[in-house]
Amino acid sequence: MDLPRIFTIRESSHRIHNPFTPDKLAALGRALHLAPGTRVLDLASGSGEMLCTWARDHRITGTGVDISTVFTTQARARAAELGVADRVTFVHGDATGYVADEPVDLAACVGATWIGGGVAGTVDLLAGSLRPGGLMLVGEPYWRQQVPDQETARACLAGDADDFLVLPELVARFGDLGYDVVEMVLADQDSWDRYQAAQWLNLRRWLDGNPDDDLAAEVRAELRTEPVRYTRYQREHLGWGVFALIGR
Repeated sequence: MDLPRIFTIRESSHRIHNPFTPDKLAALGRALHLAPGTRVLDLASGSGEMLCTWARDHRITGTGVDISTVFTTQARARAAELGVADRVTFVHGDATGYVADEPVDLAACVGATWIGGGVAGTVDLLAGSLRPGGLMLVGEPYWRQQVPDQETARACLAGDADDFLVLPELVARFGDLGYDVVEMVLADQDSWDRYQAAQWLNLRRWLDGNPDDDLAAEVRAELRTEPVRYTRYQREHLGWGVFALIGR
């Protein structure tokens, strides 16, 4: 049970595995007015930057669950580095279907709604761990503008133009599911660049050091195609944000 190795190669220098910068992650924490002792569950927690920095800055406690052995190891090391290993715990496991033993104050899935089969399923999954009146965080892509055709949608890594909604429709979707949207912090093109473009250097450095690896041809192919694909399609059409929800 793990992520494909190519994924961890791409994001080997990343502490945040989505198009948020540290400033945006910090802005989200401030916007939520987190009280000391807030109990957080973070599903698909990656390298643990959200839990670790919020434990340091806001004195939350929490558990992160992630399928990647590499990222879980990095998360535990980050907790030790920031002196918060007594406040946050990281579990290597499949976040799909994971429910906390006791209700939490904040349940999050920031950028991995595939664990619930989409937004609606992920909201249902998070609700199973959330105390009444608790706060839910969902990170999700959206179309910055309606995509003109299926080619563009697929070039933005969507299987279909209907896979994502434009921003007002996504916000309305949360309402349809019975939740008020009470905060949001959105990625911008610069933070997308920092997420995507940093992968290209990671890939190139890895390829230079591992030219005979079984993955070398795949990595070389990505380096040939990804910068053009991203700048031609994804940068203009795909947005991403984290939305804070409270059930009605």
